Amino acid sequence: MTEAADLLAWYDRHRRRLPWRSDPGVQADPYAVWLSEIMLQQTTVQAVKPYFEGFLARWPRVEDLAAASSDDVMRAWAGLGYYSRARNLHACAIKVASDHGGAFPDTEDGLLRLPGVGPYTAAAIAAIAFGRRAVVVDGNVERVVTRLFSIAEPMPRAKPLVRAAMDGLTPDARAGDFAQAMMDLGATICTPRRPACALCPLNEGCGARRAGNPDMFPVKAPKADRPARAGAAFYLRRRDGAVLVRTRPPRGLLGGMTEIPGSVWSADFDLAAALDHAPAPAPWRRLPGVVEHVFTHFALMLTVYAAEFDGSEAPDGYRFVAAAGLDAEALPTVMRKVVAHAREGMRGDRPAAVE
Repeated sequence: MTEAADLLAWYDRHRRRLPWRSDPGVQADPYAVWLSEIMLQQTTVQAVKPYFEGFLARWPRVEDLAAASSDDVMRAWAGLGYYSRARNLHACAIKVASDHGGAFPDTEDGLLRLPGVGPYTAAAIAAIAFGRRAVVVDGNVERVVTRLFSIAEPMPRAKPLVRAAMDGLTPDARAGDFAQAMMDLGATICTPRRPACALCPLNEGCGARRAGNPDMFPVKAPKADRPARAGAAFYLRRRDGAVLVRTRPPRGLLGGMTEIPGSVWSADFDLAAALDHAPAPAPWRRLPGVVEHVFTHFALMLTVYAAEFDGSEAPDGYRFVAAAGLDAEALPTVMRKVVAHAREGMRGDRPAAVE
């Protein structure tokens, strides 16, 4: 396997220094590998770094994370997105601590039995943390392999072909380093646009480089139009500055996160009837502009209403959070946008109105 040997030699010289990676010759910490792999799902390395370091500083062992409250975990995760990962992360920590004595299973099959651990994550942990020979394929690896072998089948139909090709490349020894080397190659050399082919350790055997068309790989199927939804959010501020919030149901989109109360989000949202969804009677004013946010499967536009509340008790199902504590709540990004929009609109005792 000359490709594997060439790539590993390149990796030994040029590997990225990442906070979850062990030094050469040092056994990787399975907890750190697992934590990073869960966080890195559909999220960039730069976005993950501060969250990883924050989690590890606060909960240095899986037993510590298992003992944490779900609210604390969701607050620490807020802003990283794909919040089902945080729920599964906590559930997985509890299972490892209670059923496995704090030790992660060291095989793909054992890892796959853990909450939130799918085939890719199981393979990555088995290879990187335990040195198992496992076939690890993420988005970077897909790009490298489709270019290397000129796989013209569109994604995602090409996934089985990519996995088979990666299986043929993966060595028995240093499988974890090889997996990370492929990821690093895709992240730093074999990039989506203008790859640095002259610097690539695999360039001599690369079909896309020979053909002069690396930018066309991986071939992607046409994207479906992203549907649009709309809704309203209601920013209710008490005279002492506390803000009304609620916790979303534990399952589903943004499950378990804190939100500013609002309407359902729908394609046919009736803005004229928006106040029918308000959490309490109040002198509601519509704020200028809208909050826009893009989820994986739809785009959202929220009209924000704001009001001062003369009462003291929160309606059933809601709670007031002191102004100083609102930013520490487990607010997803879309709700942080709503809060920022409302704060901007509420300059004085009363919010700005849209006439």
